[in-house]
Amino acid sequence: MELGRNKEREKNIIVFLDVGDTIVDESTEIRDNQDIVIKADLIPGADMMVKTLAERGYTLAVVADGYAQSFKNTLTEHGLYDYFSAMIYSENIKELKPSPRMFKAAIGALNLSEKDIPRIVMVGNNLRRDISGANRMGITSVYLDWTTRYPKVARDEDEVPDYTINLPVELIDLIEELNQQLDVV
Repeated sequence: MELGRNKEREKNIIVFLDVGDTIVDESTEIRDNQDIVIKADLIPGADMMVKTLAERGYTLAVVADGYAQSFKNTLTEHGLYDYFSAMIYSENIKELKPSPRMFKAAIGALNLSEKDIPRIVMVGNNLRRDISGANRMGITSVYLDWTTRYPKVARDEDEVPDYTINLPVELIDLIEELNQQLDVV
């Protein structure tokens, strides 16, 4: 019975996820003549990460730079699109991360407020965009150190992540741990 009650309990942590080189392997992207990604492979374990977190009751939101159709194509192709409660794209916001508008749009789309910031976690592969943007907002930052396409050394303290993981599946245990810490508080 104990297990059943925990499963039904709403999770406190909200997870914002970048897509390129956080879920989708950007090196495999195939684009059309309008620069829209029509097909791409996932980073190994990214599908399990998204599905497991969603099945465990965590609210997931995409917070990503790029075209809405690109993300819809790749996430739908891999059966992940419907796991997200909100989709925030720079194309629609007219700003790129680290702009606070990206993060504020996701907070608003999930009917959250600034008081919810301590329970939000931003996961991304780019220190300059994902990590510094989250840190400047007071959002917990998780750096996915998977790709070699972007700098791996922080230029300033805003780019220093709160946590670093090397594979998407490592996020599952980290989120569970962070959620337990919130439960204790």
